[in-house]
Amino acid sequence: MDQFQNHNQNGYQQQNQLAEPVSFKEWMITILLCAIPIVNIIMLFVWAFGGNTKISKSNYAKASLLWAAIGIVLYIFIFLLFGAAMIAGFSEMGNYSY
Repeated sequence: MDQFQNHNQNGYQQQNQLAEPVSFKEWMITILLCAIPIVNIIMLFVWAFGGNTKISKSNYAKASLLWAAIGIVLYIFIFLLFGAAMIAGFSEMGNYSY
């Protein structure tokens, strides 16, 4: 029975620790790592889906990844839209004779 209580207390302590707010120092390190190309993407995935990350940092990483995905989709959409418009414009230029 003692083992079960210790396990529950350890689980509760770990859960409590993950619910604590992220300190100023941790945010400074987080922002620094997010400024480094390629490292930022890897770390965002680790923080978002790793099991031992504080809840607020995990939510921040998930939101950042979602915004990045939205940005990529919009970029591709705009690129295709303008690309199609340019192709249509160039094909129309060939139909005019001076």
